[in-house]
Amino acid sequence: MSIERVRDYFRQYGMEGRIREVDASSATVETAAAAFGCEPKRIAKTLSFCAGEDIILVVTAGDMKIDNKKYKSRFGCKAQMLKAEEVEPIVGHGVGGVCPFGINDGIDVYMDVSLKRFDTVFPAAGSSNSMIELGIDELEQYGGSSGWVDVCRER
Repeated sequence: MSIERVRDYFRQYGMEGRIREVDASSATVETAAAAFGCEPKRIAKTLSFCAGEDIILVVTAGDMKIDNKKYKSRFGCKAQMLKAEEVEPIVGHGVGGVCPFGINDGIDVYMDVSLKRFDTVFPAAGSSNSMIELGIDELEQYGGSSGWVDVCRER
């Protein structure tokens, strides 16, 4: 189970106890915000893309969406999300639980600048009913960030 993979990942830092699970689904921004009692914009959603031969994840604020022009300017190709059935085998977490923690090797993770306006955010933790609250520096560090990008706009 993917949440166990994330727990194992955070265990090396003594942070596995910070992962929270709920009985309800937190697979969408709205359901996650309701389940964990925060504003939807503070949900750090992780989007999975195929960029040529590369797989990349973009972690962005819950009130943002990919801006195709900015994405193409930054990554040199059109934004092409992975198909739902491809996400788990390629990334290591299924749709609704995708996060940058405990992912498969060879995937670059980028943090969108939209996250920088918050002290803490709530990314998923490997399942559609889990999350972990992290400071922005923690998200960058533990999320294995390859850098900050500006590839989103408001929904």
